[in-house]
Amino acid sequence: MALQHTETPDGWHQPLRHVHAAELTGDTGQTGGMTRREAISSRTVGAQRLWMGQTHVAPQTSSGDHHHGDSETAIHVLSGHPVFVFAEDGREVRLETSPGDYVFVPPFVPHREENPTEEKAVVVIARSSQEAIVVNLPGLLATDDPTG
Repeated sequence: MALQHTETPDGWHQPLRHVHAAELTGDTGQTGGMTRREAISSRTVGAQRLWMGQTHVAPQTSSGDHHHGDSETAIHVLSGHPVFVFAEDGREVRLETSPGDYVFVPPFVPHREENPTEEKAVVVIARSSQEAIVVNLPGLLATDDPTG
């Protein structure tokens, strides 16, 4: 997918960009147990303030624990019944979702995606930074951190 920058006389009438489903790329930050596919980013369309793509989690699979730095993340469940797990008050909390549901992940919040079903889970992700920040972690809880 070649990025084309078009200069415009007034500097603000920019063309729309179309990314075909077949053009999504896995050449982005990854976490074990899932596959991220980048659609909208600085690299693909010249975005300056957001990143958007998909995540696929195979049946009976869990991702590794991770966070997305200072990016806010919005998730829309397309298919499957993914479970989003995070820590609160020293315990794991599970958000069980269905197609059509949305999940908001605040900046720096460790979490993981689980797919306990026999159906692949696919979600659309939008982040407040065009950079695909992925920080993989050893666990969700502070006691999971081997450095202290």
